[in-house]
Amino acid sequence: MNSAGVAPVMHRLLWLDAIRGIALIAMATYHFSWDLEFFGYLAPGTSTEGFLRLYARMIASSFLFLAGFSLVLAHHPQLKLQAFLKRLAVIVAAALAISAATWWFVPDGWIFFGILHCIATASVIGLLFLRLPPVLTLTAAIGAFALPNLWRSAIFDAPVLWFVGLSQNLPRSNDYVPLLPWLGALLCGVAVARILHDRNGFARLAKLPAGPAWLRWGGRHSLIIYLLHQPILFALVYGMSLVVPAAKPDPAITYINSCESGCQGEGSSQAVCQRFCGCTLERLQQQSLLEPLQSGAILPDQDERILKLAGECSTTSQ
Repeated sequence: MNSAGVAPVMHRLLWLDAIRGIALIAMATYHFSWDLEFFGYLAPGTSTEGFLRLYARMIASSFLFLAGFSLVLAHHPQLKLQAFLKRLAVIVAAALAISAATWWFVPDGWIFFGILHCIATASVIGLLFLRLPPVLTLTAAIGAFALPNLWRSAIFDAPVLWFVGLSQNLPRSNDYVPLLPWLGALLCGVAVARILHDRNGFARLAKLPAGPAWLRWGGRHSLIIYLLHQPILFALVYGMSLVVPAAKPDPAITYINSCESGCQGEGSSQAVCQRFCGCTLERLQQQSLLEPLQSGAILPDQDERILKLAGECSTTSQ
């Protein structure tokens, strides 16, 4: 309420649609880099390390922030339950469709709790903060950001609790956006929108430049674009791979990257893993075993030659 006791007039924020459109473009560029890596045009790990890793986190944060901001626009001070449940059902259905599709096509990295799953769950939790003072919401957001860095437990290693984000052993997924810490981004959006609402800031912000119509259109249809853009990009890169195939990676580099990743995943130090993998690579090459190992012609846990050289290298690399 303002000083006159009148509820602020809500205006459609056209620039908000444009910001959603920008977030969609950013997401598409990241997914395009993932597709390029998948088909061998970029080195393994490119899309999950360095700048692109940070870029992906910034994009996910922006979507969740905007979801929290929009939650206030649509449902404060009065919750429109029917509209909320309808929108929630659409997001949940889309999330389940993505889970089903990835389970079928990439079962070793299927998306069991991605960005849409997180938005749906966090939005339900966000309803609890719509009428709370923004300072409490910001405090809860800080807690959500901090908790995964301060405490984890093997209790959350159970698959049914993976969505929480407090597992000690993180599951493999092509899009894992757990509730913690990402709930914090949505709560930040709720808090900022509440501050603006309480100060009648939306009416002033409605006068900001709206951006181009095509960008606003994308923002208003963000869900359908999210669902369609990756299959389209994936198909385009696949088509490109048929015409101009990516250069085959150096098998030695591929082996070293895979070996060191698996070694460190078992708890060994980086130095030990580098010595072990360098040793095994050298002996695999000497015995002409590298190519059949990588092609699957021989199995590392069943071939006596592989087991012997791995044991010897394990001893010398400690």
